[in-house]
Amino acid sequence: MVTATDDESDPFDAIVDAPFDAALSERYLVYALSTITARSLPDLRDGLKPVHRRLLWAMRQLKLDPASAFKKSARVVGDVIGKYHPHGDASVYDAMVRLAQDFSLRYPLVEGQGNFGNIDGDNAAAYRYTEARLTKTAIQLMAGLDEGTVDFIATYNGEEEEPEIFPGLFPNLLANGATGIAVGMATSIPSHNVAEVIDATLLLIDNPATEHRELMDVFKGPDFATGGLIVDSPEAISAAYETGKGAFRMRGRFSTGRGEAGEWEETGIEKLGGGQWQLVLSEIPYMLPKGKLIEQIAGLIADRKLPILEDVRDESEEDIRIVLLPKSRNVDPELLKESLYRLTDLESRFSLNLNVLDAHRTPGVLGLKLLLQEWIYSQIDILLRRTRHRLDKIAARLELLEGYIIAFLNLDRIIEIIRTEDEPKPVMMAEFGLTDRQAEAILNMRLRSLRKLEEMELRKERDDLLAEQEELQKLLESPARQRTRLKRDLKSLRKDYAEDTALGRRRTTIAEAEPAVEFSMDAMIEKEPVTVILSQRGWIKAARGHVPLDGEFKFKEGDGPAFALHAQTTDKLLFACDNGRFYTLGADKLPGARGFGEPIRTMVDIDPAAQIVAVVVHRSKLQLLLASSTGKGFAAQSDELLAETRKGRAVVTTRPGVRLAVVREIPPEHDHVAVVGENRKLVVFSLEELPVMAKGQGVTLQRYRDGGLADATTLKLEEGLSWAMGGDSGRTRTEKDMMLWKVARGAAGRLPPQGFPRDNRF
Repeated sequence: MVTATDDESDPFDAIVDAPFDAALSERYLVYALSTITARSLPDLRDGLKPVHRRLLWAMRQLKLDPASAFKKSARVVGDVIGKYHPHGDASVYDAMVRLAQDFSLRYPLVEGQGNFGNIDGDNAAAYRYTEARLTKTAIQLMAGLDEGTVDFIATYNGEEEEPEIFPGLFPNLLANGATGIAVGMATSIPSHNVAEVIDATLLLIDNPATEHRELMDVFKGPDFATGGLIVDSPEAISAAYETGKGAFRMRGRFSTGRGEAGEWEETGIEKLGGGQWQLVLSEIPYMLPKGKLIEQIAGLIADRKLPILEDVRDESEEDIRIVLLPKSRNVDPELLKESLYRLTDLESRFSLNLNVLDAHRTPGVLGLKLLLQEWIYSQIDILLRRTRHRLDKIAARLELLEGYIIAFLNLDRIIEIIRTEDEPKPVMMAEFGLTDRQAEAILNMRLRSLRKLEEMELRKERDDLLAEQEELQKLLESPARQRTRLKRDLKSLRKDYAEDTALGRRRTTIAEAEPAVEFSMDAMIEKEPVTVILSQRGWIKAARGHVPLDGEFKFKEGDGPAFALHAQTTDKLLFACDNGRFYTLGADKLPGARGFGEPIRTMVDIDPAAQIVAVVVHRSKLQLLLASSTGKGFAAQSDELLAETRKGRAVVTTRPGVRLAVVREIPPEHDHVAVVGENRKLVVFSLEELPVMAKGQGVTLQRYRDGGLADATTLKLEEGLSWAMGGDSGRTRTEKDMMLWKVARGAAGRLPPQGFPRDNRF
């Protein structure tokens, strides 16, 4: 048996007895804080997350400035994960790739060589194939790292140092934006135009009391790397930036390029001759892969959900060019555009959530004005730190210069001391009042420095440094001078990103959208004649064209025709079931007639026990006569019968043993109703006595002692009642004088005219 010695501690002594929920919450809180402060949220001062900052720092250490040669991305990723960021190489390389994509970052911080992905959504090549170096923008973001402007912190293993933030004047947070999901919070910041950010900052420097609306006069809103349009109102955009939360509607740009004046040709219509035309899409919403958009549009065409569009072609090379061919030249271009906005991601939303870490590493959602003020404070602090660092350097140099000048004034004695004394340094310090640093510097001077001209240069350098020191002291003591210096530096930076430069020109147009074109998807269905066939077992199909309704149609064995009717693809079909529910299907949605069709129950949720008793082509303002087997009924407007969902619409209220027996169209010229019962009694009454209802049992049409309703129809009284005669003659018989049967609604009635069909059907 092994026992623990005095030198060995029992591992069980380290066990702490604590409630599980408290231990779990404490550890999860640590994880959450780590995710928030060290992973997902950007720092307000340089707009970077730790992984991006470490990538750029590692590239700087490798001297990958814009003028140097490219180095393999694998070298950069290796340095980052080995020295600064102990995480997976794939995630680090993905972050690096995004910094190099000009369609992801408005102002790329990495210049890539090789395949760094594309706007189609294709991935970058592996890091062993690609190469990279820093851009000029990245250098501006890191400017001042060697001038004491920021604190350096130890890396995760304590072997290296890395900067806490980057001190450069480039406003990266708003310029390039950021997105991230932490624990319990997230950030979503679009990119913006640097010139506009600087203009708004200058306003605040001049007048800290500047109102938000004044800032928005120069700070227009997002400026995405992929261009496009922002179609929200200026008021909505301003309100979002005032609170730090909101969303923007982005749209692609239909355009054939820029005109002679540099303005976009916004219609996007290319004339092809003969009245034909095509639409050209030149920009797509930010973060939308081009391949996905084309797939969406092609899917709409294949599914016939956008029948006014014939084809889509991708003719993109370096610039995006997606060509859309309309079905015909008569298609309204604005209708086609609006359809694409509604049915695809060509219009999408970008959330605004200005959630960032401030100078104290505290997360918070800031409005535009407060965010810019905090950034100004941080830049003033960096300016002061740079100034103090420079003053320290000047003081150290002045100390040496004073020693050199003393040496020149007493050169012979200095040489004599050096030649004769075993320890010349203490002697020199005592005789000339030199400091240790001054004496050491004099002893380390080269003989060639003893030229007469050197003394003049030293005195000039001392005077220049004293003048610079005086200016820097004034800068430290004067907030007004600090603001002036910051303004001067910002204006100098703005020149690199001015409106007339390729990088600085605004790409995203901000213009409130015109009122949407009101349209129905049904209006875009191409109108074609079809013949609808519904079998006895509920299989439905639609043959192209208006074929004879008594023609031969193919059915499954044991099945046969139940309903056949002519319609147009633009029509809505009403299916009435004997349980009183109505269902709606578009004629364009029906399967073709080459096979047996499809079960209608796969398209609408018809009760298994219910039977379809009628199929009607919907027409606006059409009235239908609805009657149940008990002799109750009413008239219904067809517009009230349309069902929006698969579950249909309950119209006629039935109870067990009662069914909907009659569904007939009521022609506008008809003025009376005829009802016949199973007892072969007929009544005729005025149509005015029949109520128009949207739902219910209705009123009694005919009274029965036994049996129920057999059939019902409408007629024009002066024309009488007509019915088909039996046999194959195809003749009809008409009884013009119906006054013997004309009674009030709800009567029992009397036997019909001689020759009326024996099946009691009209």
